[in-house]
Amino acid sequence: MKKNKSILYIAAIVVGLVILNAISSVIYERFDLTKDNRYTLSEASKSLLSNLDSPLVIDVFLEGDFPSEFILLQTEVRQIIEEFQLETDQIFINYINPIEDETTRQRNIEELSKSGLEPYISTDNSTGQVKQDIIFPWAFASYKDQTVKIPLLKRSVTQGLQEQITNSVQALEYAFADGFSKLVNAKAKKVAILKGNGQLDDIEIADFLQTIKPYYNLAQFTLDSVATNPQGTLDKLKSYDLIISAKPSIAFSEHEKLVLDQYTMNGGKSLWLTESVIMDKDSLYNAAGRGVSIMRDLNLNDFFFKYGVRVNPTLVKDLYSAPIMLAIGEGSQAQMQPVQWQYSPLAASNPNHPITKNLNLVKYDFASPIDTLKNDLKKSILLQSSPKSKLEGAPTTISLDAVTEAPDEASFNQGPQNLAVLLEGEFTSVYDQRVLPFKVKDFKSKGTPTKMVVVSDGNVIKNDVIKNRPIELGFDQLTGKSFGNKEFLLNAVNYLLDDTGLINIRAKEINVAFLDNEKVKENRGTWQFINIVLPLILLAGFGLLFNYLRKKKYAQ
Repeated sequence: MKKNKSILYIAAIVVGLVILNAISSVIYERFDLTKDNRYTLSEASKSLLSNLDSPLVIDVFLEGDFPSEFILLQTEVRQIIEEFQLETDQIFINYINPIEDETTRQRNIEELSKSGLEPYISTDNSTGQVKQDIIFPWAFASYKDQTVKIPLLKRSVTQGLQEQITNSVQALEYAFADGFSKLVNAKAKKVAILKGNGQLDDIEIADFLQTIKPYYNLAQFTLDSVATNPQGTLDKLKSYDLIISAKPSIAFSEHEKLVLDQYTMNGGKSLWLTESVIMDKDSLYNAAGRGVSIMRDLNLNDFFFKYGVRVNPTLVKDLYSAPIMLAIGEGSQAQMQPVQWQYSPLAASNPNHPITKNLNLVKYDFASPIDTLKNDLKKSILLQSSPKSKLEGAPTTISLDAVTEAPDEASFNQGPQNLAVLLEGEFTSVYDQRVLPFKVKDFKSKGTPTKMVVVSDGNVIKNDVIKNRPIELGFDQLTGKSFGNKEFLLNAVNYLLDDTGLINIRAKEINVAFLDNEKVKENRGTWQFINIVLPLILLAGFGLLFNYLRKKKYAQ
């Protein structure tokens, strides 16, 4: 009887296990128990993955022997890709160490660098010996004969490696989703690059145009036809979702302003990179190192004033600024050296807005402050100078010789100045209750909800040009540093065009815990003893005690 019960008990366990296994093979669920939900994909990412109808191949080059910080990034990259693969069976992954084989090492480094995959050089001297590692924190994503590069490391000129890794982990889902979006989503929205009012030449904004080209349909749009056919010009402009005006230098006519105003009233978005003071670094170099800043009237003062902002005709000088390269010394002994240039503020971003969250510093040249005025629109300050700023009126003489003089730091006490502002809501027409320059069909005095970004320096979008070739926007060839200009403008365009899926992914918060390196160094011996020596002592003690008790037991 007892034997039969045992057999039934074993049989019940076997049957139960079979049933449980059958259920688990049909029902599969993963639970993200992390506080910050770091392993839960956003709906925007899931939507992108659901649109895959062909294999998407990802080549990750973040492989090899790394510092501990990069091991964390490597682990998080593998984890996020695993989450992607659980959503679709169309993703295939290759993990590649491009410098593992000594025979192809140098060739691979050169080829990847030519492809725009800038390596990270890690230097470690913690052991008393200098050790350098070449790391490629990049990935390629390929889909239907198209390939995009995906940056896995968000570099910063002001942050240490730990902070960069933290920001990179937070941005991983966005980095991959952004790459997938370029490959999967068809370009639907149209962007007009305004011309005809002295805006920057195409080659001077070429890098930014190449950056947004994978997302949107781009076209030049001039307002020249406003003089002869203003209504027709307005109707054509309405077909565009966004207009970008990059550093206009010729005043807008009242007819042109009305066209732009009614475009805004009909829900058109706009990105303005405008200035109230004329001064360029190039003009200083070409004029024996001296120039005069003068006020620039673009006939847009009432335009922006009505919308709630004012770009003041003064210049922002900031102690926290980018350097300028100057020849220091006499004659043949002169050497090019970087010298701090207070007219190039390094604007800090608003950490609480998705456009500027985790953004590197944005480099300006001869920026003006922006005042915000009271009206019904929502205003968000996106970029500001540092608290150690001061204002300089125009006209004034500016000389490169001034950089050799120590600045009066006490005078830089006017606090942070607004350098980029986002406006959102229902705009009121500039021509509300005013005589119209021309008769407008279906004139609107109150607009449908829309958005506008005003940046007080056209140089923010301007890339350098060397030998008639554009250089990457935000990259300073003189110092070798990269700034956040391109990422800021791309985020602004995405936000203006309601690509909120990507923007919301970008705003995702992930808490990353790191060891305190200073404490690790201070208590290195203690932790080595606890982790290595102490377990051996405990094991030896247990062995001796066990042997003693065993002998005592059998001796009796």
